[in-house]
Amino acid sequence: MPNKLKINNFIFLFLAIFFVCGCVTIYNPATESRETLLIDTASEVSLGEDMDKQLKRELDILDDPAKEKRLNSIGAKIAEVSDRQDLKYYFRIVNDEELNAFAIPGGFVYINKGLMNKATNAELACVVAHEIGHIAARHSVKRLQAVLGYQIITTLAFGLAGNSTIAQAVDVVFTVVTLGYSRKDEFLADRLAVKYAHKAGFNPYAMVSFFEKLKEEAQKKGPDSNLVFLSSHPPINERIKAVNKEIAQFK
Repeated sequence: MPNKLKINNFIFLFLAIFFVCGCVTIYNPATESRETLLIDTASEVSLGEDMDKQLKRELDILDDPAKEKRLNSIGAKIAEVSDRQDLKYYFRIVNDEELNAFAIPGGFVYINKGLMNKATNAELACVVAHEIGHIAARHSVKRLQAVLGYQIITTLAFGLAGNSTIAQAVDVVFTVVTLGYSRKDEFLADRLAVKYAHKAGFNPYAMVSFFEKLKEEAQKKGPDSNLVFLSSHPPINERIKAVNKEIAQFK
């Protein structure tokens, strides 16, 4: 019995050391707090690359040089002032008319063609800044950690996962972007969007004008509307009020 207890204690200690060594604690300027993460930046990028490949197979990615040039130009300006400079940002255009956008771990941002057609350059910059805000705050990474757990996350991070596991991670992120992040996460992404857009030289009030366009679109579509920006927990009017309050600090 004592030997068995010693063995169990040894196993517990080994697993504890393994778990701690697999974590990284950082100060995140986007959230202004210290955070413990299960994967570092290199592993997050590796995970994002696998997910990006999966999404390219599942989504209709638009090949339009003019639109790509516009998005990449705006995206580069926002990325340059973001709180995360430890990764490269990639921008994809989805051939879809819905006014939607989303981001996945590793610096990958997807913007629907319909949104690009509807938004001014400043509004597009605010949307991109909002998505980069989610990346900077590591919102999707944290949600993946919570849903998939340590074992699956490390398998993904070290490139040992099969297609089914990668597909599972994609499903988790899709669920997050479809249903919306938490109220706290969305307010933070909005605040970061205003901050990044302003620093990059765009009019931050474009975030408000874009929200108004989303409200109009939702009213047209009625209850069948499936807009990512409106599916989050904070009501749109609360978000507009919070954004206006944030912008007022720049004056």
